Amino acid sequence: MEQYFSATQKMEQEVMFPSLLRGVFPQQEGAAPAAESRTDLYERYQLLKAIKPMVEKGLASAGDQSPTGADTDMDTSSDSNEAGDAQLEERLSHHLTGLQQVLTHLTRDTNALTRRYSQILEQINLSEGQPSW
Repeated sequence: MEQYFSATQKMEQEVMFPSLLRGVFPQQEGAAPAAESRTDLYERYQLLKAIKPMVEKGLASAGDQSPTGADTDMDTSSDSNEAGDAQLEERLSHHLTGLQQVLTHLTRDTNALTRRYSQILEQINLSEGQPSW
């Protein structure tokens, strides 16, 4: 989770001119394959920036949830409670694994976008440094 937040913070600090990413498509290394979708890096940048507050809000609201009346019902036997607990643990594990995979994917895309932006700036700087005779 920290890697994701660190990657998005770095992206936000480095990408000063997001419009430079228009029409630039992700490279194979570190980014999702181009065949998967034809969104340019500008669209990905906008998406990654929009996702960050949702992830932050989701984490904050997850701690605020309290059990409902149905969850605290005491009329069930201990055998069904144990089976229910095992099922809840399995479901939670499944969802946490999925969340980890999504965050890993978002982190990888964020890092790839930031690297590509740095490469674009380097190309701009090199072309400005050459004499135009």
